[in-house]
Amino acid sequence: AHMQSELLTAFKCQEPTPSQLQRNVAAALHRIGWNHSFEYETPEGLSLDMAQPETKCAIEVDGPSHYLKCNGRRLTVNGRTK
Repeated sequence: AHMQSELLTAFKCQEPTPSQLQRNVAAALHRIGWNHSFEYETPEGLSLDMAQPETKCAIEVDGPSHYLKCNGRRLTVNGRTK
């Protein structure tokens, strides 16, 4: 339990760094009327990209950096996307 508390404290000390893709998705959702909180933190300390806490609905945006890695000048598939 102590380690979990330390990890949560360390996580909360970092400012979120949303990607341009995440900002674009959030803007598109606002345009279609899905109002939400951006970079919402749950009471348990989870960070959600976009959330409607009142409806318990959340959206996570995983852009190319989650699936590709830079190998010099080339992007290569990273992990299970092969």
